[in-house]
Amino acid sequence: MRGLGLIGLVIALAIVALVAKKQFTGTAVPASADGSTAPAPVRDQARQVQDQYKQALDAAMQQSQRKMPDDE
Repeated sequence: MRGLGLIGLVIALAIVALVAKKQFTGTAVPASADGSTAPAPVRDQARQVQDQYKQALDAAMQQSQRKMPDDE
């Protein structure tokens, strides 16, 4: 019974090691010719996501201001 538990532990440890190795090798970003680490399309996507988030937040704020009744 202990042997079965030990085998299960070793298998689980091997799976975690493989996943960790895959994570660490997948995060490397190659440097471009001008020395920057992030390619321009990624920056553009990040800016676009930020703009969309800001627009959604502004729209939500405007809707909440319109829906709130005056307490006067």
